[in-house]
Amino acid sequence: ALQDLKAEGKSVVGTFCTYSPKELIYAAGAVPVSLCASDEGPINAAHAELPRNLCPLIKASYGYAVTKKCPYMNASDIVVGETTCDGKKKMYELLAKYKEVRVLELPNMTNKRSLELWTQELREFKSYLEQRFGAKITDEKLKETIELFNEERDALNELMELGKLNPTPISGSEMHQVLFASDYIYDKREKIRMLRSYVKALREKDMSGAKRKKRIIITGCPSGGIYEKVVKQIEELGADVVAFENCTGTKNFKNNVETQGDLVANIAERYLKIPCSVMYQNDARSDIIKEFIHEYQAHGVIDVVLSGCHTYAIETNKIKEASREAGANYMSLETDYSKQDVGQIRTRLEAFIELLG
Repeated sequence: ALQDLKAEGKSVVGTFCTYSPKELIYAAGAVPVSLCASDEGPINAAHAELPRNLCPLIKASYGYAVTKKCPYMNASDIVVGETTCDGKKKMYELLAKYKEVRVLELPNMTNKRSLELWTQELREFKSYLEQRFGAKITDEKLKETIELFNEERDALNELMELGKLNPTPISGSEMHQVLFASDYIYDKREKIRMLRSYVKALREKDMSGAKRKKRIIITGCPSGGIYEKVVKQIEELGADVVAFENCTGTKNFKNNVETQGDLVANIAERYLKIPCSVMYQNDARSDIIKEFIHEYQAHGVIDVVLSGCHTYAIETNKIKEASREAGANYMSLETDYSKQDVGQIRTRLEAFIELLG
């Protein structure tokens, strides 16, 4: 599908983070595509330049640039990064040897001054996209694009909210696969239609004979690279993952963009609300976890921390307190993309699920 778009003359913009303002990219006539790698295959190729104790997502993503084995990286005309974690910032410097890289200066606070800085950064990014792709991003085009992405986010939220049903008509592994794979459907209207049709069918599914299970929320780092050894094993042990509070899940589609007023400022405001651990005094994430525990009737919270991700590792105590305050058990799980700790993780998951009663 991506090659077909390239053949039609469409430009492709590779992104690494939920902070990338996809509305601006789409309004410039380009197609945003995620480049975050989720397997250990290319990691060895990155070790010549990146330390072994760095986050596996960063190493795998850079490894794909070095090996040229990722079709999405290869198809990208430009790559957009953000000043989130230190590892990514330094990786973008190296990545510039292989691709044209545009790094957005993301503030690490969410106050008024930060919003002003971020808004100005997105105005400059808008001008860059217009010049780079020979496009004019009019207010009319931008509003139309915002409305389309708002509808897409609504459809993704409708899918996630199926987890609030008890018993749930969709397993956590199925939900994760749909969330992950739907990012690579480039026709937005077709994607929305497919998601809503899928959600409708699941809502009509007969669950009268289904067994109620222990319900778990996954939070923390992106879960693409650890899906098999965490989410699948939770299900094999008889529990359900009912929600994903991470970049695969609600960080990617929670909150819409206001369609009235200064549209670029509205986009900036929406994206700056993303409750990532790179933000100073990131209290919003704790509040969301508390809300989710009640809304999804969760018994437990598993906080996934990728090795080397210091900001999420530091937040574990805060999320533990929030989880227990809301009446759920909590477990922090540090891992990487390798298969070496599968057995150890299964043992820990089994003990945790037994603890849920």
